[in-house]
Amino acid sequence: MQVYSKSNLIQKDILRLKNDHSIGFVPTMGALHKGHISLIKKAKETNDIVVVSIFVNPTQFDKKEDLIHYPRTLKGDLKLLEESGCDMVFTPEVSELYTDKIEAEHFNFKGLENQMEGKFREGHFDGVGTIVRKFFQIIQPHHAYFGEKDFQQLQIIRSMVKSLNLPIKIIPCEIYRESDGLAMSSRNSRLTYDQRKAAPFIYKVLKEVQANFQTKSISFLQNFVEERFKQHPILHLEYFTIADEKTLKTAIRKGSTKKYRAFIAVYAGTIRLIDNISLN
Repeated sequence: MQVYSKSNLIQKDILRLKNDHSIGFVPTMGALHKGHISLIKKAKETNDIVVVSIFVNPTQFDKKEDLIHYPRTLKGDLKLLEESGCDMVFTPEVSELYTDKIEAEHFNFKGLENQMEGKFREGHFDGVGTIVRKFFQIIQPHHAYFGEKDFQQLQIIRSMVKSLNLPIKIIPCEIYRESDGLAMSSRNSRLTYDQRKAAPFIYKVLKEVQANFQTKSISFLQNFVEERFKQHPILHLEYFTIADEKTLKTAIRKGSTKKYRAFIAVYAGTIRLIDNISLN
């Protein structure tokens, strides 16, 4: 496994390999867990070379304290990547990718960025678009792998690739869960014992919504979820919405030809947890 910190060096080696080898790319912010490894394994199934980036991107954090407290575990991450069969790792410094100002570009994601996470995390998706575009320019992969836990991000990256006409296929990967249903996240390591014990309630409620989606109205399910969390002593609901998978717009009533997904964001103390589930 080769580890690079300079853009020109990894780009040079990838360009040398690209004509004869398929390149799969998995972007991460480190603090790796089994969910990340599942993306790498999927990439290895269909690519000759798997490239992983580890970079805590400052422009996608709307709160400075979240950037400061984001777990950084590079030594352990590199060990996990080597064990998983990763071929190349890109671990740039901030100054390598943001040479002048640490500032996000502005993107038009055709309204996808204004839903859900966009309402609560100002500028987040401009930061995501900025860094993913930078990585795509450097690595130029054939395939890039994104987890469905960040489903809105996945749809936004698809939109960006299409609008920029990039020759990259975006591969969605199923949410990887703990045995108790909690969606795997680097933030989970910051949960207290009581918060971690309570957190699977999020997935439990989503499963209840899924089970009742065919027979109950959207407004009923909205109220149902809000009431479930009002009674919870540890977890606090930030938002719950049922949305069209394609447009991500909140659904008012169901249409027979559309696919729907339930999205949720919950606070356990200061730790923000997100999840979603397909309803069709």
